[in-house]
Order: sequence, then structure tokens, then C-alpha cells
Amino acid sequence: MVKIQKHIFICVNERNSDNPKGCCSSKNSLEIMTKIKRITKKSGIGDIRVNKSGCLGNCEKGVACVIYPEGVWYTIPDDEKAIIEVSNHILGGEIASDYLMLE
Repeated sequence: MVKIQKHIFICVNERNSDNPKGCCSSKNSLEIMTKIKRITKKSGIGDIRVNKSGCLGNCEKGVACVIYPEGVWYTIPDDEKAIIEVSNHILGGEIASDYLMLE
């Protein structure tokens, strides 16, 4: 069994459509997670795990994502540039500052 060095959680939580916070699921979080998972798998690096999560908070800002062990939090819009930049952080450690989750 491979020891996981980096673990990525992406919210796929679903709320009622009348909830003012919205939800990550309605912002295509499952598709975003799948794209990031494919990119990391294609890289050949075997010690990265990308998983669905429940609510990570800040859903009103976009799809919530956290990368461990760094503890870096992102809000990822459904666009290729964001997905590639966050994936670059996962693979190479370069922070995607445009997508950092700010409180």
C-alpha cells in the first residue's frame, strides 16, 4: 500500500436550492473533483489522494477545497484555468493565489 503524502478534499455537498449559501454540488463540484483527480492520476504520482467531502464551509464563494498536509484552502470556480492552477499546486507545490479561500 502506498503511503499518501498529499490528500485533497473537494466539497460535493448538496443543499436545498432555496438556501442562501448555495452549495458546491450546484457549482459542478463533482466534475471539478473528477478533472483534478484525472490530472493527478495522469501525472503518475501515486501518493496523492483526491476525495469528495461534505461541507467545508464558504459555499457561497464557490467550490470549497482543502489540500493537506499544507492546510491550503481554495475556492475553485468551474473553469479550466482554475482547475489547472490548483492541480499545479497539488503536483508541484505552487500556490494558486487567485483561488485561495479568504475569510
